[in-house]
Amino acid sequence: MKYNTNFSNIAQNYLFAEVADRSAKYAAAHPDKKVLKLGIGDVTLPLAPAVISAMHTAVDEMAKKETFKGYGPYEGYDFLRQAIKGYYKDFGVEIGMDEIFVSDGAKSDLGNILDIFGTDNTVLVPDPVYPVYVDTNVMAGRKVIFANATKENGFLPMPDYSVDCDIIYICSPNNPTGAAYSVAQLKEWVDYALKKGAVILYDCAYESFITEKGAARSIFQIEGARGCAIEFYSFSKIAGFTGVRCGCTIIPKELGGDGLNANKLWYRRQATKYNGTPYIIQAGAAAVFTKEGMAQIKENIAYYQANAATIAKCMDELGIWYTGGKNSPYIWLKCPNNMGSWEFFDLLLNEAQVVGTPGAGFGKNGEGFLRLTAFGSSQTTQEAVSRIKKLLSK
Repeated sequence: MKYNTNFSNIAQNYLFAEVADRSAKYAAAHPDKKVLKLGIGDVTLPLAPAVISAMHTAVDEMAKKETFKGYGPYEGYDFLRQAIKGYYKDFGVEIGMDEIFVSDGAKSDLGNILDIFGTDNTVLVPDPVYPVYVDTNVMAGRKVIFANATKENGFLPMPDYSVDCDIIYICSPNNPTGAAYSVAQLKEWVDYALKKGAVILYDCAYESFITEKGAARSIFQIEGARGCAIEFYSFSKIAGFTGVRCGCTIIPKELGGDGLNANKLWYRRQATKYNGTPYIIQAGAAAVFTKEGMAQIKENIAYYQANAATIAKCMDELGIWYTGGKNSPYIWLKCPNNMGSWEFFDLLLNEAQVVGTPGAGFGKNGEGFLRLTAFGSSQTTQEAVSRIKKLLSK
């Protein structure tokens, strides 16, 4: 019996676990200090009333023989897939219900989708990057190469035709940098993928935060994308489902290669390894797209956007370079005085009792940067900004 030795090739301390550990140790050693957390991108507002109501109704249905639900469809219930299809249609994207696969979240699918691809594929990811993209491929033994995202290109790297790859990860608006590709920029990536015969795995978890005209909300807004892209949608950020878990993966029926169809492969994978997202969760997710649900959810998003604007204003006043804050709940800032990421993290924690996420944990190009999140409360955000101003204005 042998274990998967590829696990030895990934970082043994997950970034957010390290942040939590350092923060907890500081809090334990300084019980008189109030630590403000603007690190991990977890939401703080409760679920929308329309979602809660729908879930209560679904719970009641499970208590009656006539409406009880057992195993559901592997790809998700029709009522939710129809709602997702309608949401996409509202901003001009046509997708088929049989191209939508409901799951327990984008993070799971971004790792699990690799089951349908061979391990001899070369994977291109931006650096800095959400760790899951890299770690899941390293676990499988794939070769991973990087597209350099830097201050000079606004942390939006563009394709390099001298580089060959098979799988491309794109997250826009980006985690951790908050930078968002325009439709025109994404067209260049689609053209590149088609030329190389590659597949784009497009993570649009933060699309609901887009405010600027021209920023892409879906890869399928781009001509040709149906022939080279898979999109991952999450309810975590649009509707606060981080603790509820729901998302979906969209795979065009025409996508495939080597005589195989990606849509059919994914259905077969799900039927084998996944018994479906719970009915109660799917009922709540469908309520997101009702008129009442969308109105309530937009209020929550506006709340977080106001926090982002507060942090961005602080950076402007301090003269600190950053991306994000407009189309994203994240502010990705250049550490002052050429400080390293963990050095600045420790300074904020020890001197201001504010927790951010060190950019170095997202890749080598993240060194010297730090991510702050707008997902805290308004009061926490205001107090954290006040402390940061006081510390850095000395």
